[in-house]
Amino acid sequence: VQLQASGGGLVQSGGSLRLSCICSEHRVEDMGWYRQARGKQRELVALISSTGTSTYSNSAKGRFSISRDTARRTVYLLMNSLKSEDTAVYYCNAHYDGRNYWGRGTLVTVSS
Repeated sequence: VQLQASGGGLVQSGGSLRLSCICSEHRVEDMGWYRQARGKQRELVALISSTGTSTYSNSAKGRFSISRDTARRTVYLLMNSLKSEDTAVYYCNAHYDGRNYWGRGTLVTVSS
């Protein structure tokens, strides 16, 4: 299973970005986004199940929205009201056949 994330970049505080991640396998189960800020551990941002049930971290609730296009094997993360503390490398994750798979990550930088 290969995951390719895109959509990161530099945005001003209060702005929005949409991340995309395309998966090589269409039968994956949960897909999600994690992030890792410099000097910190990787943390969950949002998950979405194969049936569309979503889960968010406390920091993402109300600002971020995860969605999934099964036909395109793509998961999206729409991030609104971005803050400087959202600056991190964002990683796409997929769970398939008992294993977790990771993409390479895309850098999001929020300038204050």
